[in-house]
Amino acid sequence: MLMRPTKLSSLIVSGYSSQTTKSEIKRNAIDRIRANRPILDGLVGYESTVLPQLEHAILADHDIILLGERGQGKTKLIRSLVELLDEWVPFLVGSELNDDPSAPISASGRAIVERDGGESEVGYMHRSQRYSEKLATPDTSIADLVGEIDPIKVAEGRYLVDENVIHFGMVPRTNRGIFAINELPDLPERIQVGLLNLLEERDVQIRGFKIRLPLDLFFVASANPEDYTNRGRLITPLKDRFGAQIRTHYPMDAATEIDVIHQEARIDPPEGIELVFPEFMEHVVANFAQFARKSPSVNQRSGVSVRMSIAAYETLSAVSIVRALRLGESVASPRVSDLVHIGPAVSGKIEVDALEDAEEFQVISKLMSQAVLATFREFVRHDTLAGVTSSFDEVSFDVGSDLPGDSYRTALLDHPELGKAAFELVGETDPAMMASAVELILEGLHLSKRLNKHSGVGETTYFAK
Repeated sequence: MLMRPTKLSSLIVSGYSSQTTKSEIKRNAIDRIRANRPILDGLVGYESTVLPQLEHAILADHDIILLGERGQGKTKLIRSLVELLDEWVPFLVGSELNDDPSAPISASGRAIVERDGGESEVGYMHRSQRYSEKLATPDTSIADLVGEIDPIKVAEGRYLVDENVIHFGMVPRTNRGIFAINELPDLPERIQVGLLNLLEERDVQIRGFKIRLPLDLFFVASANPEDYTNRGRLITPLKDRFGAQIRTHYPMDAATEIDVIHQEARIDPPEGIELVFPEFMEHVVANFAQFARKSPSVNQRSGVSVRMSIAAYETLSAVSIVRALRLGESVASPRVSDLVHIGPAVSGKIEVDALEDAEEFQVISKLMSQAVLATFREFVRHDTLAGVTSSFDEVSFDVGSDLPGDSYRTALLDHPELGKAAFELVGETDPAMMASAVELILEGLHLSKRLNKHSGVGETTYFAK
């Protein structure tokens, strides 16, 4: 860290001027806009939709509420706003509310300056320390957010009329920073009223004790549109205080979904195993999510989280790694037959409108078949399949999640045209990659009604119609 003034007098001499948090964020946002940089980094798919609205809200000094279903990156966006704060800002050491050294608002801060004057000690806060987040829950109290009378301070001999008896809550302690509330409608209405009074009128009333705190805050909240618009749990005066209401959304196409997966998925293959995730299998995962978000059998009010796509990707990777470890292979590559193992990753993140578990399984299975067929049609050229099905007149083909890649290579001796099509799809002859390509082609031909198949325990056989 560079040498910075450590006393109030030297800070003033250095030319320091006080600036509000919103002004600071606006200044840094303007610098990014001038440099033709995204206002926030790492928010894939929002470049032409959400981020422009965010730019407008910040330059207008508006507090913001983000509306969107689960798994749309609302919390990630909110936390990314910290990037727009200055890296370091001075504060008055010993003050309760991160007081600006030149204009303290707390009683403790004013007392320090009155006592020490220019010798008041100045410290520096990193931007990461200037962010607080609260998940709104029904048991959240006004003491959590605003504050409460501290009985220990009263017992020490202070009077209730003394501001120093208050133990401040999260909001005042985030003074000169960003305060975020997730799922705001879940906050009880009586607590919303207290929050409104604190953030707008600046009057804090704790058990009848009233003080005035000109807090310096950038207030951001998130909510599910269903809660926000239908259940009416967000009080009208609080809704009115948000200058900007920004609607988030899911990735609008498979390519964007894959970009998000690449950014968020965490896979660490063990030593000696190379994970190669074929592009077409990535599209199967992404297309599954895209179809689910359009399916009438899926509860669209609940949404289909991007976390589902990420979890499915990570699960398929894990399945292929386990196979490679058990079979002693050096390359792990997910296959279509591995899709049966992603149930735990999918079922907890997609809400199917079904009365029985069997119906839920059927819906998910149908969506997965649609995703495989769409990917097959996108990646496999029709003219490469001319001689593939004819080889099945006499010989079938067995596939399975537990079969080694070499077994596919051996079976391809009886299906040379299938081998050519698979090689064209992956561009190499590695057994694990060839197995992945073969399974996509065979399942695509089955879903196109050009091959039959019989599924047994751990193994599937494709044969002529």
